[in-house]
Amino acid sequence: MSETTKISVESNSSLENAIKVAFATKDMQTVNAHFGGAKEFVVYKVSKDGFLMSEVIQTDTSDVESDDKTDFKVRALAGINIMYCESIGGTAAAKVIRAGMNPMKVQEPRAIEDILKELVGMINGNPPPWVKKIMKITSETDPRLERWTEE
Repeated sequence: MSETTKISVESNSSLENAIKVAFATKDMQTVNAHFGGAKEFVVYKVSKDGFLMSEVIQTDTSDVESDDKTDFKVRALAGINIMYCESIGGTAAAKVIRAGMNPMKVQEPRAIEDILKELVGMINGNPPPWVKKIMKITSETDPRLERWTEE
């Protein structure tokens, strides 16, 4: 059976309340791989303070039975909060979601760094409730409440 290889990246920096974001990639710089066909995922920790590369997860499913390939990849990505890919099938997406990951598709190949900068901006702005929950962000007021009370 195939094995998963995780290559950890050591750093002196740490990010508080960081989420783990994986990117399906063929070149380590661009989201340009289908979930099922991705041979590696580059993982970053992302917080309000920025982002750091955390690890590279290499998966080779060439000798895995076709029914087990998705489960193999989902197990390899355990602990990931958000997974970006070029595309993902419905059954695979359901398994990814059940494993606690949020799958995100890109319409066309995109630079990973651009997505990371957008995520940091979103976290520092008004992140959606599911991101707040993952990051354990609490807010005393919800800006949407002000709109509702003004009417």
